[in-house]
Amino acid sequence: MSSAVFAIKHNHPSLDHALDPGGTVKLGGPDTELQKMLIDERRRCENHKINYQTLKAEHTRLQDEFTRGQGELKRLLSDKQTAQEKLQLLLAELRGEMLDKTRELEELRLQVLTPQRLELLRAQVQQEMEGPVRERFNKLEEETEKYRSEYNKLRYDYTFLKSEFDHQREEKKIRFDAEVSRLERDREELMAQYQGTDPSRDGKRVESLLREKAQLHLRLKGLEAEVAELRAQRDNSGQQAENVQRIQIRQFAESQAAAKSLEAERQSLRLQLERLGSELQLSHDQNTQLTGRLHKAEREVNTLTSQVEGVRHSHKLEVANVKLECARSRGEVERERDTLQGQMEGMQSDVEVLKGTVERQKEVLAERERELVRRVQAAREEEFHKTATVHEEKSVLDDRLAELEQQRALQDAAGHTQKEERQSHAGVKEEEQHRRELSLLCWRLEELACTQQQQMEELGPPMDRNRGSGLHDSLPEL
Repeated sequence: MSSAVFAIKHNHPSLDHALDPGGTVKLGGPDTELQKMLIDERRRCENHKINYQTLKAEHTRLQDEFTRGQGELKRLLSDKQTAQEKLQLLLAELRGEMLDKTRELEELRLQVLTPQRLELLRAQVQQEMEGPVRERFNKLEEETEKYRSEYNKLRYDYTFLKSEFDHQREEKKIRFDAEVSRLERDREELMAQYQGTDPSRDGKRVESLLREKAQLHLRLKGLEAEVAELRAQRDNSGQQAENVQRIQIRQFAESQAAAKSLEAERQSLRLQLERLGSELQLSHDQNTQLTGRLHKAEREVNTLTSQVEGVRHSHKLEVANVKLECARSRGEVERERDTLQGQMEGMQSDVEVLKGTVERQKEVLAERERELVRRVQAAREEEFHKTATVHEEKSVLDDRLAELEQQRALQDAAGHTQKEERQSHAGVKEEEQHRRELSLLCWRLEELACTQQQQMEELGPPMDRNRGSGLHDSLPEL
């Protein structure tokens, strides 16, 4: 029993200050006053905490209202921007339609044919159709004249060459005939001389004549070669003249075909001109229709212009209204923002004051806690001395219990019935006395544990509370 009490005191030294030498719990007057001060301080802290929570909730609510106001302002601004964009798109669309109508009007005006433009168009078409044909005809005429002049030149050259060739041939023939006649005369003279002369001289003369004959044969061959060359030149010039004549005939046929094609083109141009006349009449009819459509388009343009002016005026009015509404809402939001800002500044100042008060209260509480710790330490030292006293009493009780057990053992060994009865009677009395002492000690320990637990719940830190709960749990074991 005494060892259990010592173990409890050793494990929970915070219980020492509550035990007196008799084992009873005592609380002094300063502890009660300190407990009251702590309760008051705790109540003030709770009040400050409640005020802080209230201010915090009010600040959160004001921030939410300010955020909602900003969101509403942004929504109004976005609605205004959307309305302006829609009006701008509508205005741009109407302007685009007006430009399209104006462009169509200009195109219709350009498509309308006046008599002057009609004559100018007719002259332009005629010039465009006749210009290439006339140019081609002039080119063919120039080519025909060139080929004709070349043909005449070639024919003149051919005639000149032919006459010169005939003249040269006549001259060659006359010269050849004269040479032949001269040779005949020479031969006759030589024959006559041969008959009337000496044979030796005739032999020499015959040799000279033979030499001359050979020379004449050579000369005759040269003349024949020249005649063959002249004949070849004549044939060549005749062939060239025939080629030139064929070329001129072909060119003449081509020029006739070109003239026929030009005539056909002229007929086609005449038909095309007639078709253009009919198309011109048709375009004149279309011109009248387009003029009617033009007047109608002008009326539509005037109507659209008036509509655009109306839309522009309404847009200006709506923009002015939106600007006024935005200015009014902005003023309201700014006033509300200033009000909220003033409230927030006041609340912030209150919060700062409360924070300072809380800091001061914390400092006072810390000082009081330090004082309480010092008091608890002193009480623990006192409890330690009390515990030592209780330990000594426990040791004395243990010694007495050991002596009683030894005496009982001796009495059991004696074997005398009377002595056993007396000793048992005395042992029962001693056991009852020891039981009363133990029950008193347990009651003191329970009272000490309850008191220490109450003090730990009110003042002590979590570690002391755990120690008190441990002591309370160890009592049933005792």
